Amino acid sequence: MPSVKLKHHSPQPDTITSSSSSVRLLSRETLRISASLASPPDDDLPLLSPPSPDSQFLHSTLRLICCEEIDGRRFKYVAETDGSSGGFKKNSVRSISLHSPQTPFDEVGSFLRSYVVPEGFPGSVNESYVPYMTWRALKHFFGGAMGVFTTQTLLNSVGASRNSSASAAVAINWILKDGAGRVGKMLFARQGKKFDYDLKQLRFAGDLLMELGAGVELATAAVPHLFLPLACAANVVKNVAAVTSTSTRTPIYKAFAKGENIGDVTAKGECVGNIADLMGTGFSILISKRNPSLVTTFGLLSCGYLMSSYQEVRSVVLHTLNRARFTVAVDSFLKTGRVPSLQEGNIQEKIFTFPWVDDRPVMIGARFKDAFQDPSTYLAVKPFFDKERYMVTYSPTKGKVYALLKHQANSDDILKAAFHAHVLLHFMNQSKDGIPKSVEQSDPAFAPMEYELESRIAESCEMVSTSYGIFKSRAAEQGWRMSESLLNPGRARLCHVKEGE
Repeated sequence: MPSVKLKHHSPQPDTITSSSSSVRLLSRETLRISASLASPPDDDLPLLSPPSPDSQFLHSTLRLICCEEIDGRRFKYVAETDGSSGGFKKNSVRSISLHSPQTPFDEVGSFLRSYVVPEGFPGSVNESYVPYMTWRALKHFFGGAMGVFTTQTLLNSVGASRNSSASAAVAINWILKDGAGRVGKMLFARQGKKFDYDLKQLRFAGDLLMELGAGVELATAAVPHLFLPLACAANVVKNVAAVTSTSTRTPIYKAFAKGENIGDVTAKGECVGNIADLMGTGFSILISKRNPSLVTTFGLLSCGYLMSSYQEVRSVVLHTLNRARFTVAVDSFLKTGRVPSLQEGNIQEKIFTFPWVDDRPVMIGARFKDAFQDPSTYLAVKPFFDKERYMVTYSPTKGKVYALLKHQANSDDILKAAFHAHVLLHFMNQSKDGIPKSVEQSDPAFAPMEYELESRIAESCEMVSTSYGIFKSRAAEQGWRMSESLLNPGRARLCHVKEGE
């Protein structure tokens, strides 16, 4: 448990507290916070009022604000009181972990599970998943072992080397190149569910990586003595691109299929791709006889490849609302009162927003420490959401809206929280647009009161109460399907925060 710095008030302000007294006080405060976790739920509610005069912790300046749970781990947030004003000091929120640190064995197990099993395992898959993957792993084990001997034989057949040891060395170098690519493919597979809800962005990012890998392969001609490291790097990049292609292929073909014909649609789609690939190979053979500039030819072909890839993903019309399309739909609804059609929403979706870049203005399922630095802001915002299973707030220093979910939040609560967050962002942007540029440049980090945060939250609550149901019905009329899982909410939940608290 991390140490907590406590203040000890004495009748004489200039007197320095002894180290032994500080240690005893630190022990008492640690035991108090830990013991509150084991108490009944009603006793575990946030303690927002000062303790009674006879409390043994009268000298403690820390007060409990709220409790948070994420992936089974629990944290409590405390803030330091200001004796002169009776409130809380600004930026005094700190978290205290209430769980024992994982053993090295548990950490390794968690690390491996994040790569080899889907999120939510075993509840996210049926019982046939484990035997299937067991036999699949065994099959690939024998296939990988067999590949070493087949590669060595192929190199011998083309006269790579008649010396057995030299032939084995060449084969091993080639296998190392392929092995590095497989490692890259395995590491990128940790992206997991991002392949489901950000498939357009990942598909285009994969094509960018494919061209990068091809460029690295061409660089081996300039530095042949670095063939092995460059070839390994290129294979890593191209295998990562292959993961994105194979992982996003099925959802895209599924969007095209109108019945139980996804297998037929997939087979025909792959056939079209293979035919076009063969035609491109023949075209390159024809132009290579003219000895064109390698760099110029590669640049032109890469531009054509990336342009086609961009138009390819833009042409896909998906019926689901992920974060990008949800943003497009809500923004259109707030500005025009209508929800865009499936074609309009997919065309307006941003493709260049990569899923691993965390720069979105709305964070759903955020952690308390990211949303609140000032305890007074939390206490001011909290009453607006006593009857909701979520709460939203705005951070002027970060320019983001945070939606925090309570532990009772269900699917509709998460969708409503996301809608409310976008409504609040809309109001905050309107407020910011009314601020003179000179003021904004001189002080970019406005305080919440300067933004009139409470009044904006009140306005957003009123608007959400009347318009959320309308938004859902109009989205359904346009054919959109909404699911909280596609919004990729964070896993943090505020625990023991009850309605009417």
